Amino acid sequence: MEQWTLRSLEFHRVKEIVKEQAATFLGKEKIDQLAPSADRDMVEQWLAETREGMDLLRLKGDVPCGGIRDIRASIRRAKVGGMLNEAECLDIATTISGGRKVKSHLRQLEVETAPLPRLRELTEQIESLDQLEAEILACIDEHAVVKDQASPELRRIRQQMDGVRQQIQQTLNQMLRSSHYTKMMQEPLITQRFDRYVIPVKQEYRGQFGGIVHDQSSSGATLFIEPEAVVQLGNRLRELEMAEQKEVERILSLLTSKVAEVAEELSQNIERLGVLDFIVARSRYGYLVKGVCPKIAEDRVLVLKQARHPLIPSEEVVPIHVEMGKHYQAIIITGPNTGGKTVTLKTVGLLALMTQSGLPIPAQEESVMPIFSGVFADIGDEQSIEQSLSTFSGHLTNIIGILQKLDESSLVLFDELGAGTDPTEGAALAMAILEHVIERGSMVVATTHYSELKLFAHTHPQAINASVEFDVETLRPTYRLLIGVPGRSNAFAISTRLGLPAPIIDLAKRHISSEENKLEEMITSLTNERKWAEEERKQAEALRNEAEALYEDLRQQMDQWEEEKARLKEKARQEAIEAVAKAKTEAEDVLKELREWAKLRPQDIKEHELIELKKRLDASIPEAALPKKKAARPPKPQQIQVGDEVLVLTVNQKGTVVEDLGQNEYQVQIGFLKMKVHRDQLEKQAAPKQKPKAKSHATVKRSTADVKPELDLRGKLVEEALMEIDQYLDKAILSGYKQISLIHGKGTGALRTGVQEFLRRHRAVKTFRLGAHGEGGSGVTVVELR
Repeated sequence: MEQWTLRSLEFHRVKEIVKEQAATFLGKEKIDQLAPSADRDMVEQWLAETREGMDLLRLKGDVPCGGIRDIRASIRRAKVGGMLNEAECLDIATTISGGRKVKSHLRQLEVETAPLPRLRELTEQIESLDQLEAEILACIDEHAVVKDQASPELRRIRQQMDGVRQQIQQTLNQMLRSSHYTKMMQEPLITQRFDRYVIPVKQEYRGQFGGIVHDQSSSGATLFIEPEAVVQLGNRLRELEMAEQKEVERILSLLTSKVAEVAEELSQNIERLGVLDFIVARSRYGYLVKGVCPKIAEDRVLVLKQARHPLIPSEEVVPIHVEMGKHYQAIIITGPNTGGKTVTLKTVGLLALMTQSGLPIPAQEESVMPIFSGVFADIGDEQSIEQSLSTFSGHLTNIIGILQKLDESSLVLFDELGAGTDPTEGAALAMAILEHVIERGSMVVATTHYSELKLFAHTHPQAINASVEFDVETLRPTYRLLIGVPGRSNAFAISTRLGLPAPIIDLAKRHISSEENKLEEMITSLTNERKWAEEERKQAEALRNEAEALYEDLRQQMDQWEEEKARLKEKARQEAIEAVAKAKTEAEDVLKELREWAKLRPQDIKEHELIELKKRLDASIPEAALPKKKAARPPKPQQIQVGDEVLVLTVNQKGTVVEDLGQNEYQVQIGFLKMKVHRDQLEKQAAPKQKPKAKSHATVKRSTADVKPELDLRGKLVEEALMEIDQYLDKAILSGYKQISLIHGKGTGALRTGVQEFLRRHRAVKTFRLGAHGEGGSGVTVVELR
C-alpha cells in the first residue's frame, strides 16, 4: 500500500488507538510495524487470530500480561558473555512468570467451550523456564537487590559489615554525648561523605578534634571530619564492602551464565508473548469500537452494513450501507459540501486497510470485504507552493500515479474528481478517468459536484449514483448515504427557505437549460420513489420477521401439544391393556373353574358356549397401534361478526375478529398478531367478546434490530447499566429469546449486586443465576425470561 494513501486515509491514527490497547512494549512495537497485506492467506490468518482474541476476552476476560518486559538486550548481552545486573535478572524472572500466567489463562478454558486453536498453539509453545525463575528469585528480591541468602559467603560478609557499622555508630554516639566534643561540633549529628562516617566540626577546632577531613561546607565554616577513633573501623568496613561487591558479582555472573544457557528459549518466548499481546490489542480495539472481523469474499464483492468511521465519536457518527462488486463497481457520490461525501469515501478506504491489517472494523456481522491488491486515494487539496502546482495540477499528478499502478483488484478513491479547472473540461476529463478505471476492472468510489457525472453513473452499466441527504427544513445535512439516488441541487430550496423573493428564484430557474431541469425532476422523482420503497421494504421486513417468529412459536407449541397428546394416548392405552389383561387372567381362572364344574355337570354348560365367551373377552383388548389422526373439522355454517371469538383451524388458535374484509375474508387478532383468514378456516366459538373500539390499529411488532443474546455491561456505573438492561430486556423479549446473558465482570461485585437486585424486581424475569463453568462464572448472570 502507498504511504501517501495511508496518510490520506489516516490509517496511522487508527494504529495509535490500537497501540494504546497493547500491554507490553513488544506488542506496541509490532503495532508500529503493522501494515496492510494483499496476501489473502495472511489476512485470513490475522482475522482468525483477532476473532479468537475477541472470543477469549468475552469468555475469560482480559489477558494477564503483567511482569512481561523487553529483555531482548539482556539476552543478547548474556549470550556474548556480558554480566547482567540485578534489575535485568529480575526482569527475566518476571517475564518467565508472565508467560506462565498467560499459558495458564488459556488452559483454564475448556477446549469444548472455546477451541481457540491458534491462540492455544501459540501459548503452548511458550517454554516453562521455572527452574531459572526460581534460581533468580532465590538470589534477588523484588527491589532488585541480591539477597543475603544468595550464598553463605555473602551472608557472612554482610553480618560482619553490620557488626562494624554498629561499632562505628556506638563510637560516634559516645563522642556526640561527650561535653569535650560538643562545643566543637557545628551540629550534633552523624552523616556520610564518600561512604565514610563523619561529624560536622567547626573550622576553628580543626586542630583539636583530630581525624581525617573528607569534605567542607560551601562557606568553609564547617568541616566534615572522620574521627581518628573510627578510621580503622571505616577502613575495615570498606574492605568488607569490596568483598561484598565481589561476591555479588560472582552470583550475578552465575545467574547470567544460566540465562545464556536458555537464551534461545527466552528469545522465542519473548517473540510469542509479543505476538499474543499484538493479537489481544487488536481484539481489545474491536470491543472498543464495537467492531467485527468481516468475512473475506471469495469473489470481488464488498458489503459494508452499518459501517462507521472509526475516528468519529460513536455518538456523532452516522452509519452507512455500501455494496459493490456484484451489480456495479463504481459509486458516484454527489451532494452538498460538509454533507459527508469525503467521510463516506474515507470510511470505505479505511475499513479496507483495517481489514487487510487484521483489525476489526466498526460494522455489522454480515459485512464482507474482498482483498485489494492496492488501495489508492486522491483526497484533499494537494496544491504545492514549492512546485508551483495548482490544485488541479496537484490532483492530476496523483491521479496519473494511480492510473499507472492500479489493476483489476484495486480500490480507487477520488475526492472531487475533475475539480479545480473549467467545469466543462473537468467533467469530461472526470468521465474519461472513471471509464478507464472501470475498464481496468478496479472498484472506484468518487465524489463530485458535476451534473454530467450524475448522468454518467445513471447510464453506465457498471456505475451507480449515490448522494448524501440534506434536510431543507433545517438547512443541515443528515449525513445519510442514499445509494441509487443522485444528489440534487438544493440552491433554490435553500434560497426560498431563507426568504429570497420568489420572482428572483423564478427568473433564475428560467436561466437553467431544459436538460438540467429534466435532470433535477428525475432526481426529485427518484428521491421520492426511493424513500417510498425504503419505507415499504422496512414494513415488509418487519411483517416478515414478525410472521416468521410467530410461525416458529406456533410450530414449537404444536409439536409440544402433539407430543403431549401422543403421550397421554399411549398412557391411556397401556392402562387399558393392563386392566383388560388383569380381567382376562381372572376370566381364565373363572373358565378353568367352570370347566371343572362342567365335568361334574355336563348337562348344564356346553363347551362351545365357553369358547364364544372367551372370543368376546379377547376382542375387548385395545389395539397396540395408536388411532389415526382425525381429519380437520369442517367449519360450522354460523354467521361471523366483528367481535366474535373464533378458532383459526390452520393454526388451531383462538382469536377475535377485528374486521370484515369482504368476500368471506376476515382479519383476526391472535395475541399480538393480526392475520387475514378465509371463512372456511374459522369456527365460531360459543361466547363472543365485546367489539373493539373503532379505528384501533395497535399492534406489537417484534424488534428488527440485530439483538444479541448477551449484553456487555463491564466498565459501566450501576445506574447506567440498569437503564441499558431495562431497554435490552424489552428487545430480547420481542426477539423471542427465552434466555440471555448479562456480562458484568467480577471486579468488586457492586455491579453484579445492583444487576441482580434489579432483575429480582423486573416483571419480565422468570429466574436468574450466575454463569456456570464455561459460561463466564461469577462474571456473568444468566437470565431466563417469562
